[in-house]
Amino acid sequence: MCKPEYFGVSYVINPWMQGNINQTTVERATHQWDALLSAVAGLAHVDLIEPQPGLPDMVFTANAGFLFDDTAVVSRFRFAERQGEEAHFERWFRSRRFSVLRMPDDIPFEGAGDALLDRGTLRIWAAWGHRSARTSHDLLAKMLGVEVVSLRLVDARFYHLDTCFCPLDVGYLLYYPPAFDAQSNRMIERLVPSELRIAIDENDALNFACNAINIDSTIIMNKTSAELLQRLHAAGFVVIERDMTEFLKAGGAAKCLTLRVNEPRQHQWMASQTA
Repeated sequence: MCKPEYFGVSYVINPWMQGNINQTTVERATHQWDALLSAVAGLAHVDLIEPQPGLPDMVFTANAGFLFDDTAVVSRFRFAERQGEEAHFERWFRSRRFSVLRMPDDIPFEGAGDALLDRGTLRIWAAWGHRSARTSHDLLAKMLGVEVVSLRLVDARFYHLDTCFCPLDVGYLLYYPPAFDAQSNRMIERLVPSELRIAIDENDALNFACNAINIDSTIIMNKTSAELLQRLHAAGFVVIERDMTEFLKAGGAAKCLTLRVNEPRQHQWMASQTA
């Protein structure tokens, strides 16, 4: 995670930012971020990266890169406003002894914003259409030796995969179907059994219910409706709500503010598949 010391909306690179320039305060953002940190730290160890002046979106560490095993594929941001973050994230990964890989300069790829590891099988879900290039998916598969399933995003409000799609423990999936084209929805329905799919409505989607942190049976999110809360409880999950409204003005919430750095080691997957 990265403290919101320099957070703010000072430009527009997604629809959520429109009308919100200079409408955030570091004080309110820090209060919300501290509450999120406390919730996450109660379930997992949290490492921090030093915030940098002039990079207000660096707080959204999910976009730093995609991590698997001991490899970090560093992001190539589409917009110039965020490209200054890349070198800082790469140095942090190297300091933690990750093997660092990069996409070609001309292929945008926005890390764990657009690439998410399934929690039930060895598969990466990856999105294109707004921020990451479709060609990045083939390269990611070759770099990591893991199947990558490509999904196309079609609603500009859900510009990253993690704003509308959240793989959950033991193979459950929390997602907003209208964010994807018809072919992508068919792919999701083919690969994820109906009893494991938790499709949400627009109200929950706009509250960034899918932009959630899942640690074992706990889900931390901005806000959920009573109906969705009941469905998640029925699936065996405990839900913790934390107000993320200050960060929603920039198009992010709980998941965007975190990057999981201990994605399962390959031997863990192998052991689970042979058990």
